[in-house]
Amino acid sequence: MEQLKQASHKKQTLPNKILTNLHNSIIMKLDDLRMIIDEREKKSGIPDLLRAVGVRVEITNLPVGDYIVAPETVVERKSIRDLISSVFDGRLFDQCDRLKEHFEHPTILIEGNVDEIDEFTENPLVFYGAISSVVLDYKIPIIPTPSASHSAKLLVSMCARQSATKGVFLKKIKKSNDLQKQQLSVLCSLPGIGEKLATRMLEKFGSPTNTLKASYTELSKIKGLGESRALKIRKMLDTESKHIKKINQKTLHDI
Repeated sequence: MEQLKQASHKKQTLPNKILTNLHNSIIMKLDDLRMIIDEREKKSGIPDLLRAVGVRVEITNLPVGDYIVAPETVVERKSIRDLISSVFDGRLFDQCDRLKEHFEHPTILIEGNVDEIDEFTENPLVFYGAISSVVLDYKIPIIPTPSASHSAKLLVSMCARQSATKGVFLKKIKKSNDLQKQQLSVLCSLPGIGEKLATRMLEKFGSPTNTLKASYTELSKIKGLGESRALKIRKMLDTESKHIKKINQKTLHDI
């Protein structure tokens, strides 16, 4: 019985011990932490927050990711709006490819109020489908934070855990010039379109722009696409967005 009580006590105190050790490790190492940050992140305010607590911040132009917190750990930060935009223009999957190509431990940080998803997209299922692909297919974790302040706290915690890891922080990474890959990513964001169908679209129409202008009839003739998917694509492209601002100002014709 006494052994059971001791075991129960250990189970209750273990989470507290972990939190205490984590807190102590962050405080002890705070002045020694180093982080390399993409220059476009300066306007987010996060670099200033990190400097304020003593983190050594180096600002440069990163070809991959936004925050390098360890030699093999990189964080891509996105606001809710930017994440949704990157899903529909195909940037997200291209970024995931490059994150996995160059870093062993990539992470995507989503900053903001997730309730805004309904405001920025008419079909949240498409958005969540893309997020599921990032987590399940690319094996990249996605962490939400409500604000820049909390994002800074997360980055400090990640940096403190990884600070003992040795290696080169800033790798020589060439910027992505794979235009064909980017074109496929754009078309793969269309409803029901995978890489094979996207390739056939490019073969038939020559460019993403021509593909997006194609009629329902032209799209339905692509092998394997069919009338149903062609209809969904045209409906998605042609439906007027609810975010269009209505102009109430009267013109001469209204007088």
